Amino acid sequence: MKELVFGFGTAVLLVLIAMPSLIKVAKLKHLVDEPGDSRKLHRRSVPTIGGILIFAGTILGYSLWFPSSNASQLGMNYDTLSALQEFKYLVASMFILFFLGLKDDIIGVSPSKKLLVHISVGTILVLMADIRITDFWGLFNFHEIPDWASIIFSIFVYIVIVNAINLIDGVDGLAAGIGIVACGTFAYWFYNTGDLPLALLASSLGGSLVGFLVFNFNPAKIFMGDSGSLTIGVVMYVLAVKMIEFPVDQLPLHIKGVSKPVLAMAILSYPLIDTLRVFIIRTLQGRSPFSADKNHIHHRLLAFGFSHKQVTLILYSYTAFIVTFTFFMPRHSPNISMLLVFGVAILLSQLVFFIPLPKHLRSA
Repeated sequence: MKELVFGFGTAVLLVLIAMPSLIKVAKLKHLVDEPGDSRKLHRRSVPTIGGILIFAGTILGYSLWFPSSNASQLGMNYDTLSALQEFKYLVASMFILFFLGLKDDIIGVSPSKKLLVHISVGTILVLMADIRITDFWGLFNFHEIPDWASIIFSIFVYIVIVNAINLIDGVDGLAAGIGIVACGTFAYWFYNTGDLPLALLASSLGGSLVGFLVFNFNPAKIFMGDSGSLTIGVVMYVLAVKMIEFPVDQLPLHIKGVSKPVLAMAILSYPLIDTLRVFIIRTLQGRSPFSADKNHIHHRLLAFGFSHKQVTLILYSYTAFIVTFTFFMPRHSPNISMLLVFGVAILLSQLVFFIPLPKHLRSA
C-alpha cells in the first residue's frame, strides 16, 4: 500500500511544484492556443503543453516506487519478471506517444502520420508486451478468441481508447477529472487483486492528474494537449486490458462475480459513448469521423446554460455512477450486466439530446 501512496504523492508534488514554471515558459515561447475558432470555448491565450508534466509525474511515480520485492513474499498476484517486462514496453510506448503528442501540440502532425505511430505503438503493446485481449469471459457468449483475431482486435481497441480520451478533452478539467475517476477505480481493483505494479501505475497517473487539475479546472491556466491525452489513453488501454485478462481464480470473493469486460468498459463509458456518437453522426452526414464539430455531450450541456464547472462535475458524477452501478449487477451474468449497465449509460448520456433547448438559449 505504501508504494501506491508514495507513487501518488510523488506525482502530485512534481506537477504542483513544476507547473507554474512550465506555464511561464509556455507563455514566453508562445506555446499557447489562441481563441478565435467558433469551436473553442476559451477567450484568452492558454498554454497547451501541460501534458509534459502529466507524462513526467506518471513516469516518476511509477518508476521510482516500482515494487521490486518478490511477489510471493508479499502474498501478491504478480510475477516480478513479467511485470518488469511490461514496465519496459509500456514506458517505451509512453515515450513514443509523448513526443508525438508534443510535436502535434507545437507544430501539428498529419492524421496519416498519427495513425502510423498508433499502429506502431499498438504493435509494441500487443505483440511485444503481449498486452492483448484473448478472452471475452462469456460476454456475448464468447470466450477465448483466436490469436490472429486477438491481435487485430486489441490494436483496434488501443486506437479507439486513445482517440476517445483525446476527443473528450474539450472542456476545462473534463479529461483530467474523468481520468482521475478511472485511475481511482483501477487502483482499487488491482490493489484488491494483489497486482501492485498495475495499482501503482493507476495511482501514479491519478496523482499527476490531480496535480494537473489544480491548474486545469475552470478557468484553466493550462491545457494538457495531445501529449497529455495520449499519455492517459495508453495507460487506460493497458489497465483496461490487464483487468479483462486477469485470471478469475485469483480474484477476491467481493469482486469475483463482476464481469471484467463490462467493468473495464464502464470505467471508460463516457469517452467511449461520446466518441461512438459523434463518429456515427459525422459519418451519416458524409463527413470524416475525425472532423471537428460541436456535437459532443459536453457541448450540449453547455448549450443548456451550464457552466464549465457544472458540466465537468455532472460528467464526473455520471462516470462514478456508472462504475458504481456495475458493481451491483447480477454476478456471473455478463450479458445481463452489459445490457443493464450500458442501457443506463446510453440513456443518461443521450437524454440531453432529446430535451429541447429553452427558447432563450436556442440562438446562443
